[in-house]
Amino acid sequence: MSFIVIVPARAASTRLPGKPLLDLGGLPMVVRTARQAALSGASRVLIATDHADIARAAAEHGIQALMTRPDHPTGTDRLSEVVETLGLDDDSIVVNVQGDEPLIDPALIDAVADLLSRHADAAIATCAAPILDAETLFDPNAVKVVRGARDRALYFSRAPIPWARDALADGQKRLAPGLPAWLHIGLYAYRAGFLRQFPELPPGRLERVESLEQLRALEQGFPIVIHATDAVPARGVDTPEDLDRVRALFNDGASPPPA
Repeated sequence: MSFIVIVPARAASTRLPGKPLLDLGGLPMVVRTARQAALSGASRVLIATDHADIARAAAEHGIQALMTRPDHPTGTDRLSEVVETLGLDDDSIVVNVQGDEPLIDPALIDAVADLLSRHADAAIATCAAPILDAETLFDPNAVKVVRGARDRALYFSRAPIPWARDALADGQKRLAPGLPAWLHIGLYAYRAGFLRQFPELPPGRLERVESLEQLRALEQGFPIVIHATDAVPARGVDTPEDLDRVRALFNDGASPPPA
């Protein structure tokens, strides 16, 4: 199995301005992320960015960067441009690792790429972990996925799905015993052919209602397969509190603990 990793890194960030270049133990965050991704079995790791400073930082640390247009509405659109620039075959596998994931588990990258390689009819592979508490199940910021046969994703939602009708009949928020509830983890492997088509796919009604980009693929009939992992991986950096937490792991130049 052969695959590449693309790390999309956009300069703009509302909560953390200049996020890709924020320092983590002497290295920019996006460089930390790319180096962590390079510990996977990827044949190549690239940073795709719309800002010259990010490309310059990547080059200074020996990481290839590609400049992309600044007007992409999503990171997936940015990957589509890279696929065209590189001239990848439609069957090539591309793993999207967000630039704010310096603690990404390299084994998880390998697993999602391998799953897609074993499902020739699927366009996308992603990850999920069991939901073990009611707070996560009912949190609209925690995206849930329903898995069907052969690891197929049936639906993604911010709502608590599947709905345990009898256990929740009294209106109490609880985790029903044995409920097959899964938390979606935003790591994706794509076939390059799908990425070429993605910018031409119109956003669907379900995507707009849920504000979940992956529903566009399902609405258009592109199969998504799910790699089930035992535990939720380390969170990325979205807030100042996240930044403090991750920086603490890199104090004095130390490497992060295994994910």
